[in-house]
Amino acid sequence: MWESGQRPPVIKQHSIAKHEILRSYLVAYIQTLISSPNQDSFRLTLVDGFAGGGLYLHATGGHEVLGSPLIMLEAVQEAAILVNLKRTKKVQLLVDYFFIEQDKRAAAVLRNELVARGYGGEIGRSIHLLNTTFQSQSDSLVEFIRKKGRAARAIFLLDQYGYSEVPASLINSIMLQLQGAEVILTFAVDSFLNFIGDHQTSMGLLKRIGIPGLLRGRSIKDIKHSDAKWRFFIQSCLYQDLVNACGARFYTPFFIRSTQGHGDYWLLHLSQRPRARDVMTRIHWEKNNLFIHYGGAGLNMFHMLGYVPKNDSDYTNQFGFCFDDPAKTASISTLSEQIPHIIYPDPDGMSFGELFASTCNSSPASAEIYKEALSSLIQQKEIEVVGPDKKQRRAASTIHDNDQILPPRQRSFLF
Repeated sequence: MWESGQRPPVIKQHSIAKHEILRSYLVAYIQTLISSPNQDSFRLTLVDGFAGGGLYLHATGGHEVLGSPLIMLEAVQEAAILVNLKRTKKVQLLVDYFFIEQDKRAAAVLRNELVARGYGGEIGRSIHLLNTTFQSQSDSLVEFIRKKGRAARAIFLLDQYGYSEVPASLINSIMLQLQGAEVILTFAVDSFLNFIGDHQTSMGLLKRIGIPGLLRGRSIKDIKHSDAKWRFFIQSCLYQDLVNACGARFYTPFFIRSTQGHGDYWLLHLSQRPRARDVMTRIHWEKNNLFIHYGGAGLNMFHMLGYVPKNDSDYTNQFGFCFDDPAKTASISTLSEQIPHIIYPDPDGMSFGELFASTCNSSPASAEIYKEALSSLIQQKEIEVVGPDKKQRRAASTIHDNDQILPPRQRSFLF
């Protein structure tokens, strides 16, 4: 709870991790999209659907920690500096911010913080403060963004309190209407699993979230009785149903680590473009101390999705996929085994862009790691990569989206 003149609420480590990811993603996202030397402006809408009061106290250190609205503002400022650092023609970032907070006291504290930090002049201009719910404003937000163009860029941060405040149908509507929309959604998986049961309240909850068929017609009692890894089963179904209901073409669902290394929060990034998906995946690798994934390294990472304490490395010798150097080595090795099976059936092969776009949702690898796997296969003469200029690619850094991946002219036999 926030109260004017009082100490701000305490923030825990998993929320600090979410904020660090948000900052890094926004800075990387803006730099990635502003690539043309002739570009003189960049338009973006940032929506924080659960903005809070803008300030917290660190749970252990006791110092002030910025909330997501202030992080968004600072990240855009940082990106503007980095983008224009070596440019003769400067790019102007034209960003509209919508900070939505239902609680009146929190909204008042946020306004005060913005004014105190020098943003008061932008309130009502580029900064829009809405003391209401995100759901009640979603239609008007979509309309505002659509006036900038159907492909207008927008990022929705939906850091909900739990798992039921943002129906999947609402995200689906945003994705259908806005080609350039992305959603960063948190989902408290562990809390969800602790609550779900064989009662009408659970059935009503599943309908409200938009995943009524989650249990596949079975009861929780039956699932627990017949499947020792029942949490894995439900989490796997939950992931599939939630992503399908949201309607995004590209997505990353990985766990945020807590200080003990446990993953009980999903950070779901939903987008319509593979490049956006790759930017977020790169952040996972750069911030590997914040993420964990309980699945495979290659193109079928969801065979063991989820968190169960007895499978945590703190309790057993089974380590999760931690986006670190061993995980990268495993990813390159596994992709090197799997990619030829995709390429060989068609003598014309496929472009790198097509390979990445058609498989990235089921892999924790970034485009850079895909390219390193391809470079390894090139050295082993298992594949060839040819550019539009007919030149052979050798190094990972020379491979681009429109390069064609082909079976070698003299092929090894794959079992």
